[in-house]
Amino acid sequence: MDLKTLSFTIPGEPQGKGRGRIVRWGKKAGIKTPEKTVAYEGLVAHRAAQAMDGATPLEGAVAVTMHITVSVPRSWSKRRREHALAGRVLPTTKPDIDNIEKAIFDGLNGMVWRDDVQVVEVRKQKRYGELSGVSVAIRSLEGEAV
Repeated sequence: MDLKTLSFTIPGEPQGKGRGRIVRWGKKAGIKTPEKTVAYEGLVAHRAAQAMDGATPLEGAVAVTMHITVSVPRSWSKRRREHALAGRVLPTTKPDIDNIEKAIFDGLNGMVWRDDVQVVEVRKQKRYGELSGVSVAIRSLEGEAV
């Protein structure tokens, strides 16, 4: 199956890529990725695999568009909540938009593309919404004029 475009949604509150921690096992040391990050990358890979429907990973350059939706804090007043949902208040809280991108890209490695070095164009936005999640659209740029 030759794939040119792919779209899917990752449900739930978006997670940023957690920083690896140095751990020791006797005289040996290594880096351990946080469990939340491993679980989120697994969810990303699962949703991407469903959307791929058996297609082979994309070759060459790709463009990615992400619409990140985070939930409005429950502690906010009704008025502030309405402003947030209308786009008049923007989410300037964690997780950082670039860390969300890192977690998603790492979850897509080997599944949608060989490696995220193939990504040459990214468009992303983070907004408040009723349902949290990330909408991802990926497009192959192979064969397109530059």
